Amino acid sequence: MKSKRRNWTRNLGIQADTRYGNFNNLSNNISGNDLVTLASATTQTNYGVGLYLKLPVFDIFNRKSEIKQAKTEISQAKNMVKFQEDEIKEIVIRYYEDLILKESLLEIQATNLSDAKVNMEMAKKEFTNGQIEIYEYIRISDITAGVATEFEKAKSNLLLAKKLLENYTGIQIN
Repeated sequence: MKSKRRNWTRNLGIQADTRYGNFNNLSNNISGNDLVTLASATTQTNYGVGLYLKLPVFDIFNRKSEIKQAKTEISQAKNMVKFQEDEIKEIVIRYYEDLILKESLLEIQATNLSDAKVNMEMAKKEFTNGQIEIYEYIRISDITAGVATEFEKAKSNLLLAKKLLENYTGIQIN
């Protein structure tokens, strides 16, 4: 915006030049009825320095349009920043909610694992006492192993969700 407002200063300036060489001069002098022609050739150096002011008509009429365009560009940039802020907030909310969900699932899996371990201990005692068959003991053992696997997956998913949120926000979560 400042650039557009100062754009008129490009029409002001200082100009300097230097010329060196042979200069041929021819002059006519009329005095009454007599015409006197003088010719001369000189080698010389000419210097010139000056200030200038240009008045481009198009720039005068276009100035208001350029300033309006610059204001529009600034407004668009502010809207883009606001949009990106909102988008970041939404992503953080999604990551946080995912973390909470993964934490709840881990708690459920932990309860399931402890129940499965108790069930496995009971099945082991019943198997050693001859109260259940081997296929039932193996089935309970397999269920316990599956629950332990799901617990480890839930734990891994929780850690991953936590790391993603920490990485995105730059905040350490305890």
